Amino acid sequence: MTNRRRSWKRLYVYLLCISLLGCLCDHFIKTANAAELRGDFSLEGFLFLSNPAWQHQENQSASVAGNVEFFHDLQNNLSFTLEGFYRLDSQDKERTHGDLRLAEFLYYTDNFEITAGFGRVFWGATEFVHLTDIINQTDQVDALDGEEKLGQPMIHFSLPLDACVIEAFALPWFRERTFPGAKGRFRSPLAVDTDAAQYESSSKKYHQDFALRGSTTFADADVGLSYFRGTARDPVLLLSFDKISGSAFLYPYYQQINQTGLDIQLIAGEWLIKGEAYYRTGQSRSYAASTFGFEYTFVGIAGTMMDMGLIGEYVFDDRDNGWLPTIYENDIMGGVRLAINDMASSNILLGLIRDLDSGSTIIGIEASRRLGDSLRLTLDASFFIDMEYSDPAFAMARDDCIKLELVWYW
Repeated sequence: MTNRRRSWKRLYVYLLCISLLGCLCDHFIKTANAAELRGDFSLEGFLFLSNPAWQHQENQSASVAGNVEFFHDLQNNLSFTLEGFYRLDSQDKERTHGDLRLAEFLYYTDNFEITAGFGRVFWGATEFVHLTDIINQTDQVDALDGEEKLGQPMIHFSLPLDACVIEAFALPWFRERTFPGAKGRFRSPLAVDTDAAQYESSSKKYHQDFALRGSTTFADADVGLSYFRGTARDPVLLLSFDKISGSAFLYPYYQQINQTGLDIQLIAGEWLIKGEAYYRTGQSRSYAASTFGFEYTFVGIAGTMMDMGLIGEYVFDDRDNGWLPTIYENDIMGGVRLAINDMASSNILLGLIRDLDSGSTIIGIEASRRLGDSLRLTLDASFFIDMEYSDPAFAMARDDCIKLELVWYW
C-alpha cells in the first residue's frame, strides 16, 4: 500500500471516530447536570497554484481536525475547562498532531481568581501582528498567520483592583514551536529538525518562566503594561549537518530573554486606534519593535445592513536581518473587512502586507458563511508577490494557495 493510500485510509478511520465521539458527546450532555460539552469537526483542503520549490512537496493536501470542549462548574467557586485538538494531515507528518489547548481549574472569589493547568492567554491590540503576545507558543503547522497557539502549563493569578487589574503568571514548562516537515509547504529551504532543539538554559524546557501584566481603562482607552522573563517563544534557527549522511538541516535554539511590552486601544467615535511595542534583551543584543494603526468602520454602507471596516497598520523592528531575521521589519499593512450582517453571518476580509525595503508583498483573503445552524464554510487564499530573495519570507514565494474548510459544530 502506498503512503498516500495509507494517509487517506487514516482520514476515513478518523472521520468515523469523530462521528462516534459526537454521538457519545450528545448522550453525555443530556445526562450531565452541571457540565457542558461541545466541539467541532472540520474537513480542509489546500490547493497550491505553483509547483513546489522544495523536494518532496505536493500541489495539494487534505486534512481532518477535531476540537472537543468540556466545561464543568464544580462546587465552592471552582470550575474545570478542557479543550482538546487533533489534526490528521494527508501530506505532512509534522502537521498530524494533537494538543491539549486547555485543561485548567479556575478558583474564583469576589477579590481574586487563580487558574492552574494548561491555559491560553492573549495579549495585544493590533490586527496583523501581535508583538506583545508571548505567553503561549505558536502552533506554526496549524495556521500560517500565527493565530493558533499551543496550551501553556501555568499558574495564573488575577487581582482586580479599583484602578487596574494585576496578573501574575508562573510558567513551569516550556512548549517548543511546531514547524512543517519535509513534505509540508510554507517552510524554509531546509527542514527544521525539532528533535534537535537546543537551549541556552541548562534547565532546557523546564526553565521557570515568569510574567506580570497590569491593565487599566481610563476615558476610552484600554492600556496594558507587561513584563516577561524566560525562554523566548521564537527560536533562532541554526544550521547543522547529519554526521552520517552529510545532509544539512536547521535546528531551533531557544534563548533566555527579558521583554517589557505595552499595548493600547483607544475608541474615538467610529475610529479604533491601536498600538503595541516591546523592548527585549537577551538575544545577543537588545532591540525594540512597535506596531500601530487604526480601524475605521462605515456602518450601514449604501443604505444596507452591511458594515465595512478599513484597517491600516505599520510595524517596525530594529533587528538586522543578518543577525536575527524577522518577516516584519519595516512593513505596512492594510485591509478591508466587510460584515454582511445577514442570517448566515457572512463576512470577508482582504488584507495586504508590503515590505517597504524589498517591495515583497503578501495578499490574503478570508471569507466565511454559515450553512444552516451547525455548518460553516470558510475560504482562505494567500498570494506572495514580487518576493525579494533577501526577504525572510522568500521561501514561500511559490506557495500561492487556496484553502477551503468545512466545519461542523456540535
